[in-house]
Amino acid sequence: MSIRIGILGYGNLGRGVECAVCQNPDMELRAVFTRREPKDVKILTDTAKVCHVDEVKNWQKEIDVLILCGGSATDLPVQTPEYAKLFNVVDSFDTHARIPEHFAAVDAAAREAGKTTIISVGWDPGMFSLNRLYANVILPEGKDYTFWGRGVSQGHSDAVRRIKGVKDAKQYTIPVESALASVRAGENPDLSTREKHTRECFVVLEDGADAAKIEEEIKTMPNYFADYDTTVHFISEEEMKQDHSRIPHGGFVLRSGVTGWEKENHHLIEYSLKLDSNPEFTSSVIAAYARAAYRLSAEGDHGCKTVFDIAPAYLSAKSGEELRASML
Repeated sequence: MSIRIGILGYGNLGRGVECAVCQNPDMELRAVFTRREPKDVKILTDTAKVCHVDEVKNWQKEIDVLILCGGSATDLPVQTPEYAKLFNVVDSFDTHARIPEHFAAVDAAAREAGKTTIISVGWDPGMFSLNRLYANVILPEGKDYTFWGRGVSQGHSDAVRRIKGVKDAKQYTIPVESALASVRAGENPDLSTREKHTRECFVVLEDGADAAKIEEEIKTMPNYFADYDTTVHFISEEEMKQDHSRIPHGGFVLRSGVTGWEKENHHLIEYSLKLDSNPEFTSSVIAAYARAAYRLSAEGDHGCKTVFDIAPAYLSAKSGEELRASML
């Protein structure tokens, strides 16, 4: 029996989830829910329906797991607790500082409704979180480092696009190679924000916009660019479409630590990702955790979970016997 999936929101992440579901034979997409006019939303799955979000409550008996593909700023803090009352839910909430309060709100709703919800699924938070945990428990005496990029930061790109006079923009987060090399060499450096990453912006201007003024506004923007060395390039619309239409990303999680009675042996754990498509990779992680949500719900294990709470075997379509024979 296939795990019946619903998708709420059909932007980059929603389209990625649709593709990920197609690659998992034990899943089927039943419906996509949108705030737009359904007839204007074209999906790839012939057997699935497109419905307005107002209809989602009518699908409780038709969907095993609802995947929420909205944004973390305003959508998910409202949507996940709301839909956890109706469905088993997976989201990709990625505002790290607000995860504890988001967890509490979702957990209360899911437990009351007898549903299983997994939040903050993706690569960071998500896969990077798991690797930070594994590295910390293996090397309790050590130091953590996380580097992001080279890749497109969608939040920072949006911040630049909000500036008056900017027609379009893409921002790339780039690790400082010397800092990364120092960590890999076991030097355990103390690195400031500016010493770990640089930022590079490609900007298309509106006609008549003041390039110098916009560059200064970008470089001094608090919480986004003021703490980084930032380079701004002004390019044409054609260059933007040709050279910056994709959404790549990636990064590194490292822990440098010591073992031995005299702490004489040094070790480095490193996990890295290089992604052609940030949303499609995130969607692939979400699909695996949707399987876990379905299985946990079937076992009566309700409430809110994070990636820390899920045994790896719950992510795989293989049986325990198959996993032990092929991957252990």
